[in-house]
Amino acid sequence: MTHTSETQTFATEDRRLAYRDEGAGPPLVLLHGGFLDHHMWDDQTPVFARTHRVIALDARGHGASSNATRPFRHTDDLAAILRHLRLGPAVLVGLSMGGAIAVDTALEHPDLVRALVVSGVGTSEPDFRDPWTTAVSSSYWHALGAGDIDAFLDAFSQFTYGPERTAEDVDPEVERRVREMARGTIGKHTRDEPDWSVPVTDTWARAAKIEVPVLAVNGGIDSVDHIGMAERLVRTVGNGRTTVVEGTAHYPNMERPDAFNAIVGDFLRSLHS
Repeated sequence: MTHTSETQTFATEDRRLAYRDEGAGPPLVLLHGGFLDHHMWDDQTPVFARTHRVIALDARGHGASSNATRPFRHTDDLAAILRHLRLGPAVLVGLSMGGAIAVDTALEHPDLVRALVVSGVGTSEPDFRDPWTTAVSSSYWHALGAGDIDAFLDAFSQFTYGPERTAEDVDPEVERRVREMARGTIGKHTRDEPDWSVPVTDTWARAAKIEVPVLAVNGGIDSVDHIGMAERLVRTVGNGRTTVVEGTAHYPNMERPDAFNAIVGDFLRSLHS
């Protein structure tokens, strides 16, 4: 059975999760970065749906999914959808926050995971030390605290550029898409809204027990923190390797989709050969 690209909804008493369900074949889940939504994968979903059943999820509090009203974990949301759809084990492809959710799921729900593809992330316990990364993060959190959405978007866009570039060096359509998704997500929340997310703990130590194949696909000019954490993850797991999409920062799948799709496509074929 081939599934359509229309957005679907999985709802329970305390959550409503939106997702795109397209294609047929082995399950493949696309998990977006923080403040974005499943549309960051618009250049991947139809391509991978030629050979896989692709689920592109809006995480809780992002895109068309509902905000949290009680404690929750993103990994449990993903597990609930996959079990509802009777899918798994699935290949999980996640960028930044989405990659952290993918790793969490390999730790918390290993029966649902066939392999991992991560980009610009290690685990859900980030280690930011580089002055550029910490300065950008501080700027956008300060702007959010002040309720200045435009200042937040300006600061958040620095991750689109990376530490070596400015806005003039980036495809304006990529920046427009990132800002549009981030504005949509921020617009769902208020400044005094509590953070209901519950962290998964001890992830770096536990990652050594991940045995499924792990591929890190990093942007070649992403921050040293983001690249370093992904490389650390690959060294930690039992079966990991890394590759690079040159000339891209934190969103290699959006800046050079053909290159990103080719790398992931080769990895998927290796799993099924």
